[in-house]
Amino acid sequence: MSEDLPGAGELIVLAGLGNPGPQYAGNRHNVGFMVLDELATRIGGKFKAHKSGAEVLEGRLSGRRVVLVKPRSFMNLSGGPVVGAARFFKVEPSGVVVVHDELDVPFGALKLKLGGGDNGHNGLRSITKSLGTREYYRVRFGIGRPPGRQDPADFVLKDFSAVERKELPFEVAVAADAAEALVAKGLTAAQNEFHAG
Repeated sequence: MSEDLPGAGELIVLAGLGNPGPQYAGNRHNVGFMVLDELATRIGGKFKAHKSGAEVLEGRLSGRRVVLVKPRSFMNLSGGPVVGAARFFKVEPSGVVVVHDELDVPFGALKLKLGGGDNGHNGLRSITKSLGTREYYRVRFGIGRPPGRQDPADFVLKDFSAVERKELPFEVAVAADAAEALVAKGLTAAQNEFHAG
């Protein structure tokens, strides 16, 4: 067992961030939901409403027991549902993995890490506040910086570009692979496999 394995052999909460509702479904900010939908397909189950305020799906990924969690709140209130689900399933912060969009990583690139700041991401800020710690795992899906002088807050709420949309299904599948590798093999092994040179 790797020492940097989330959840140390127990159940893992794997949360994807986004905003609820069809008008947000294709937004850059919703890539966490897209990755979780891919993982749900792999598990072969459907999300169900849960009293934590999230949609949840229990199953196995690469032999590990996981609970997929998609908050039903808006992004800046993600902490309540994520932490509510973690508490319900008795998962410590070290067993929480959050998949989210990241402006400081180029489109389609992935960065995996444990802890760190929220980098202006309101979903992470909310989760850190609700958990009371920054020490949880992140799968950061690069969306790149906005072109020109576009406000990042507007950029994240826009859909991916036509060029990006062609690549998106592949990139989402790779991010799902990375999340699986993280829960199965630990952080260092997953970083070695999925961080671009």
